Amino acid sequence: QVQLVESGGGLVQAGGSLRLSCVASGGFFRINHMDWYRQAPGKQRELVTSDPVKDRFTISRDNERNTLFLQINTLKPGDTALYVCHANAWTPRTGSIEIWGQGTLVTVSS
Repeated sequence: QVQLVESGGGLVQAGGSLRLSCVASGGFFRINHMDWYRQAPGKQRELVTSDPVKDRFTISRDNERNTLFLQINTLKPGDTALYVCHANAWTPRTGSIEIWGQGTLVTVSS
């Protein structure tokens, strides 16, 4: 079946940058939409959106490779969370389905 695999997380100093990747794979399918979410311990899962005003979060997509990227600049300790990829996909067998990855952990030290 279709699966999402995230990568790029790790431990980084405050002020640094990370680029997260999410790759969809697993047979014949079509990706309709992909998103990034994050969840910190004890907090609600939240949608990650591009922030052109602050210019810290930038989401981009490579449709040919079914890959979604999340560039995070000027990381802050508050950005520490599990970053999880989500997709709405279509397969001939199931039709429209929702898919979640396992997540990649981002830890920002002060």
